[in-house]
Amino acid sequence: MEQLFFYIFAAMVVIATVFAITTRHTVHAIIYLATSFFALAAIFYLLAAPLVAVFEVIIYAGAIMVLFLFVIMMLDMGRPDKVHGPSFREWRPALIMGIIILGAIATLFVAHPPETLVKWGYADIRTFSRALFQRYGVAVEVVSMQLLFALVGALYLGKRK
Repeated sequence: MEQLFFYIFAAMVVIATVFAITTRHTVHAIIYLATSFFALAAIFYLLAAPLVAVFEVIIYAGAIMVLFLFVIMMLDMGRPDKVHGPSFREWRPALIMGIIILGAIATLFVAHPPETLVKWGYADIRTFSRALFQRYGVAVEVVSMQLLFALVGALYLGKRK
């Protein structure tokens, strides 16, 4: 039964992400991306990682999606009639990079079967939080500063002349 739910949520993640990338309406893209994040959180929960699932919902589906929506509202990008779709020539670099990445992943899986890539270990919340804030505390602060800079840049771009 869990395997069936896993595949349903995985299909939801893929479909919602494709819709988020290809839709012309930016607010709809945000909704699709939030749906993808919630389905990904359900997958993490099914994989016995409830802390990662909660982080996925709180940080990505909550804070970052609200930030994206705020930027879209500030820049008044919510009207699809103002947006033109990209041509094939504009999609070509992304397609080439996607093919290169898929080739690299396929090469990695052929050279190293999945059993040897990751040795699963057990970590509780206390161990994870100590590692996050003691070993990687500076990295967490750098990421928070980047989000602050992005918000200030969005406010600057959205400021009316």
